[in-house]
Amino acid sequence: MPEYLKLRFGGERIRVFLAIIQLTMNLFAHITGEMYAGILIIQIVLGWNIYASVITLLILTAIFTVAGGLTAVMHTDALQAIIILLSAAVLMVFSWIEIGDYFTFEGRYMDAIPDTTVAGNTTCGIPTADAWHIFRPVDAALPWPGVLFGIMILSTYYFCTNQVLVQRCLAAKDISHSKGGTILAGYLKILPMFLMVWPGMISRILYPDIVACVDSDVCNEACGNAAGCSNVAYPLLILGLMPIALKGLMLAAMLAGVMSSFTSIFNSTSSIFTIDIWKRIRPKASTREEMVVGRVFVLFMVTASILWLPVLEAFGAGQLFVYLQSVTSYIAPPTLSCFLLAIGWERTNEQGAFWGLIGGFIIGGTRMILDFVYESPGCDEPDTRPGLLANFHYLHFAIFLFLASMLITILISLFTKPQRKEELYRLTWWTRHSTEPRAEHEIDIKRKTEKPVSMVDVATCTDEDVVEPENKDTKPSEEIEDSEKDVKQVDVHEDRDTWTSFKLWASNWICGATSQTSEKEQQIREERAISLEEDPKWARIVNINGAILLVVGGFVWGFFG
Repeated sequence: MPEYLKLRFGGERIRVFLAIIQLTMNLFAHITGEMYAGILIIQIVLGWNIYASVITLLILTAIFTVAGGLTAVMHTDALQAIIILLSAAVLMVFSWIEIGDYFTFEGRYMDAIPDTTVAGNTTCGIPTADAWHIFRPVDAALPWPGVLFGIMILSTYYFCTNQVLVQRCLAAKDISHSKGGTILAGYLKILPMFLMVWPGMISRILYPDIVACVDSDVCNEACGNAAGCSNVAYPLLILGLMPIALKGLMLAAMLAGVMSSFTSIFNSTSSIFTIDIWKRIRPKASTREEMVVGRVFVLFMVTASILWLPVLEAFGAGQLFVYLQSVTSYIAPPTLSCFLLAIGWERTNEQGAFWGLIGGFIIGGTRMILDFVYESPGCDEPDTRPGLLANFHYLHFAIFLFLASMLITILISLFTKPQRKEELYRLTWWTRHSTEPRAEHEIDIKRKTEKPVSMVDVATCTDEDVVEPENKDTKPSEEIEDSEKDVKQVDVHEDRDTWTSFKLWASNWICGATSQTSEKEQQIREERAISLEEDPKWARIVNINGAILLVVGGFVWGFFG
C-alpha cells in the first residue's frame, strides 16, 4: 500500500510516513488485539494467567509460522474458516435450544441482571431497550451516526487500504479471483449477526454474573479483569453448551484462527518495515538480510505489544471491541482519506496528500494520547474527563477526522502545483485502462539530479559495486561456476559437507528464503499481475454477486435498524 502512494505521488516521504502509520496501527491494534483474543481462549480453557498464555500462544504461532508464508496462511485460513463456520452454526443451534423462541429470548435478555450490582445505582448491569436496534440514540454507547458513518469509514480503511487484508487480494491469480474472494468475504460478514451477536446475548442470559458483571471485585474474580468480563461471553458459551468433541474442535479452530491472523499480521509488518523503511537505510541489502531484519522487527513489535496488554485490559470497560474501534478511529481516517483522493481525484498532489496525512495523524494522535491518559469512568463513577473526551464519541471523532484530513489535502492541493497528466496513467480510477507510457514524477527527476553522493551511499555499497582490477591468476567466471558445481557434487556422506548443507537448508528455512525464479517467469508474473482483463463469464458472475450482496446487506441493515 505505501508502494502505491510512491507510484501515485512520487518522492519518498509519503511512502515512509504511511509505513510508520500502518506499523503503529499494527502495534496498537492488530498484534495486541489478536494476542489478547488468543490469550482469552487459553485463559478460559486452561485457567492460566496472562503471561503464561502469551508465551504459549507465541510458541505455537512461531512453530506454525517459521517455515510458512502468505500461501501457507491462506490455505490454513480456508480450512479453519470452514471448521469455525460449521462449529459456530452448531453452537447457535444449541444456544437457541437452550433458550427457546425469539420472544422468550427478548424477555430473558432484559432480565439478565447480575446478582451483584453497584450499590445505589439502578442502571449498572441492566440491559437497555435499544439493545434490539442497530440505530440507537446519539447519547447511547454506540450512537447511530457513528455506527452508520463512523464504522463505515473504519471498515473501508480496514478492508480496502490495510496491508493485512489487501495483500491477500494482491496474491490472487487475476482480478476475477480477487473480486470473487472479496465478495465471498462480504457474504460471510453478514453471518456474525446470527453466529456471534445472538449467541453472545444468550451467553449473558445464561451467565449474567460473569458476562454482565459490574462490580470490579466480582469481575476480577470471574475473569481476571476488573474492568469487565464481556470478552469471555463466547468462549463461556462454547464450554457450557457444546459436546466435548465439538468443544475441543472449535476451541482448537478458534486458537488456530487467531494464530493464522497473527501470521498474516507478522507478514504484513515484516513486509512494510523491510520494503518501505529498511531498504531506505540499506538500499543494497540482500534478500537474506531483509528476511532476518523483518523477523527481528516482528520480535520487537511482539515484545512491545506484550507490554501494552495491561493498557488494553483496562481500556473501555474492558471491552476488546471498544478498544480496537477506538484506536482505529484515531489512526485510520487520514489514511483512507489519502487513498480515496489519490484514486478518485486527479488534482490531488504530493504536498496535499502528505500534509493531509500529517495533520490527521497529529489530530488523531492527540486524541488517542488523551484517551489513554484520562481513564474511562466506571458505571457508578462521574465522568471528570475533558469535554473533548466525555462528549465526543470515538466514532463521531472518526467522521470528523476523516473530513478534516480530506479538507486539508484538498486545500493544499488546490494551492500548489498539480501533477502532470502523464504521471497518473493507471494510477487513478479514471486512467486505470490507459496504455500510455507513464512519465517519471518531476519530484523524482529533480531529486536524482540534485542528490550528491553521501556517506550513506558509500557505507551501503556492497562487493557488487567494487570493480576489481584484472588479475591473470583469477579464474574466469565460467571456471568459477564449474568449480561451484563440482563442490555441490561432492559425496554427501562426508560429515563436513552434510553438516554444511544442513546449516544452509536450516538457514533458508528459518529466514524464509526461497529459490529465485527466472527472469522470464518473473516477467510473465508481472504482466499477469497488472492486467485488468477478465474472462467475460466470470466477470459477469462476480458482478451479479456483488449486486446481490449489496441488496442483501441493505435489507439486513434496514430490518434490524
